[in-house]
Amino acid sequence: MSLPAVNPAPLPILLIEDEPAVMAYVSATLERSGYQVVCANSGAAGLQLLETGNFLGVVSDMVTPGGVNGADVHAWIAANRPALATRLVFITGDIANEKTVETLRQTGAPCVEKPFRVQQFISVVEKTMGKAL
Repeated sequence: MSLPAVNPAPLPILLIEDEPAVMAYVSATLERSGYQVVCANSGAAGLQLLETGNFLGVVSDMVTPGGVNGADVHAWIAANRPALATRLVFITGDIANEKTVETLRQTGAPCVEKPFRVQQFISVVEKTMGKAL
Protein backbone atom coordinates (compact mmCIF):
# COMPACT_ATOMS: atom_id res chain seq x y z
CA MET A 1 0.00 0.00 0.00
CA SER A 2 1.53 3.32 -0.99
CA LEU A 3 0.79 6.63 0.64
CA PRO A 4 -0.57 9.48 -1.45
CA ALA A 5 2.15 11.79 -2.74
CA VAL A 6 0.70 14.75 -0.84
CA ASN A 7 1.99 13.34 2.47
CA PRO A 8 5.63 14.29 2.88
CA ALA A 9 7.85 11.73 4.56
CA PRO A 10 7.81 12.21 8.31
CA LEU A 11 10.81 14.04 9.70
CA PRO A 12 13.31 11.90 11.61
CA ILE A 13 14.37 12.33 15.21
CA LEU A 14 18.02 13.22 15.70
CA LEU A 15 19.59 10.93 18.31
CA ILE A 16 22.87 12.14 19.84
CA GLU A 17 24.47 9.35 21.88
CA ASP A 18 28.11 8.28 22.13
CA GLU A 19 27.65 4.77 23.56
CA PRO A 20 27.02 2.36 20.65
CA ALA A 21 24.89 -0.05 22.72
CA VAL A 22 22.71 2.76 24.06
CA MET A 23 22.43 4.31 20.58
CA ALA A 24 21.29 0.98 19.14
CA TYR A 25 18.76 0.45 21.95
CA VAL A 26 17.28 3.95 21.79
CA SER A 27 17.23 3.97 17.99
CA ALA A 28 15.46 0.59 17.86
CA THR A 29 13.00 1.72 20.53
CA LEU A 30 12.09 4.84 18.53
CA GLU A 31 11.86 2.95 15.23
CA ARG A 32 9.59 0.26 16.74
CA SER A 33 7.32 3.12 17.84
CA GLY A 34 7.12 4.40 14.27
CA TYR A 35 9.74 7.16 14.28
CA GLN A 36 12.54 7.55 11.76
CA VAL A 37 15.92 8.11 13.40
CA VAL A 38 19.19 9.75 12.34
CA CYS A 39 22.10 9.05 14.69
CA ALA A 40 25.11 11.15 15.69
CA ASN A 41 27.79 9.80 18.03
CA SER A 42 28.78 13.19 19.48
CA GLY A 43 27.31 16.61 20.16
CA ALA A 44 29.58 18.08 17.47
CA ALA A 45 28.33 15.58 14.88
CA GLY A 46 24.77 16.32 15.99
CA LEU A 47 25.26 20.05 15.41
CA GLN A 48 26.62 19.36 11.90
CA LEU A 49 23.43 17.41 11.11
CA LEU A 50 21.25 20.15 12.64
CA GLU A 51 22.90 22.78 10.44
CA THR A 52 21.72 21.08 7.25
CA GLY A 53 18.84 18.76 8.15
CA ASN A 54 15.27 19.07 9.35
CA PHE A 55 14.17 17.03 12.33
CA LEU A 56 10.97 16.29 14.22
CA GLY A 57 12.94 16.61 17.44
CA VAL A 58 16.20 15.76 19.18
CA VAL A 59 17.06 13.12 21.77
CA SER A 60 20.46 13.95 23.22
CA ASP A 61 22.70 12.45 25.83
CA MET A 62 23.78 15.12 28.31
CA VAL A 63 27.45 14.10 28.19
CA THR A 64 29.12 13.34 24.85
CA PRO A 65 32.76 13.42 23.72
CA GLY A 66 34.24 16.12 21.54
CA GLY A 67 33.63 19.18 23.68
CA VAL A 68 29.94 19.66 22.80
CA ASN A 69 27.52 18.47 25.50
CA GLY A 70 23.74 18.46 25.81
CA ALA A 71 23.69 22.02 27.14
CA ASP A 72 25.70 23.18 24.11
CA VAL A 73 23.32 21.37 21.75
CA HIS A 74 20.34 23.06 23.44
CA ALA A 75 22.02 26.48 23.26
CA TRP A 76 22.72 26.02 19.53
CA ILE A 77 19.15 24.89 18.86
CA ALA A 78 17.71 27.81 20.86
CA ALA A 79 19.85 30.28 18.87
CA ASN A 80 19.58 28.72 15.39
CA ARG A 81 16.48 26.50 15.28
CA PRO A 82 14.20 27.90 18.01
CA ALA A 83 11.18 25.86 16.86
CA LEU A 84 13.12 22.71 17.83
CA ALA A 85 13.95 23.96 21.33
CA THR A 86 10.65 22.65 22.72
CA ARG A 87 11.17 19.27 21.03
CA LEU A 88 14.38 18.25 22.80
CA VAL A 89 14.57 15.32 25.22
CA PHE A 90 17.71 14.68 27.24
CA ILE A 91 18.82 11.22 28.30
CA THR A 92 21.47 10.81 30.98
CA GLY A 93 22.95 8.40 33.46
CA ASP A 94 24.31 11.37 35.40
CA ILE A 95 21.22 12.96 36.93
CA ALA A 96 23.04 13.82 40.18
CA ASN A 97 25.68 15.95 38.45
CA GLU A 98 25.26 19.63 39.38
CA LYS A 99 25.91 20.81 35.81
CA THR A 100 23.28 18.37 34.52
CA VAL A 101 20.73 19.57 37.09
CA GLU A 102 21.49 23.21 36.22
CA THR A 103 21.14 22.55 32.46
CA LEU A 104 17.79 20.84 32.98
CA ARG A 105 16.59 23.73 35.15
CA GLN A 106 17.73 26.34 32.62
CA THR A 107 16.40 24.61 29.51
CA GLY A 108 13.19 23.17 30.95
CA ALA A 109 13.75 20.19 28.63
CA PRO A 110 12.45 16.83 29.80
CA CYS A 111 15.06 14.30 30.88
CA VAL A 112 14.85 10.52 31.00
CA GLU A 113 17.34 8.88 33.32
CA LYS A 114 19.29 5.85 32.08
CA PRO A 115 18.59 3.01 32.38
CA PHE A 116 14.97 3.64 31.45
CA ARG A 117 11.97 1.55 30.56
CA VAL A 118 10.91 1.66 26.92
CA GLN A 119 7.36 2.82 27.68
CA GLN A 120 8.58 5.60 30.00
CA PHE A 121 10.95 6.89 27.30
CA ILE A 122 8.42 6.69 24.45
CA SER A 123 5.82 8.43 26.60
CA VAL A 124 8.18 11.41 27.12
CA VAL A 125 9.08 11.48 23.39
CA GLU A 126 5.39 11.40 22.37
CA LYS A 127 4.53 14.22 24.82
CA THR A 128 7.46 16.31 23.55
CA MET A 129 7.38 15.63 19.79
CA GLY A 130 3.98 14.07 19.11
CA LYS A 131 3.14 10.50 18.22
CA ALA A 132 4.80 8.96 15.17
CA LEU A 133 2.61 9.09 12.06
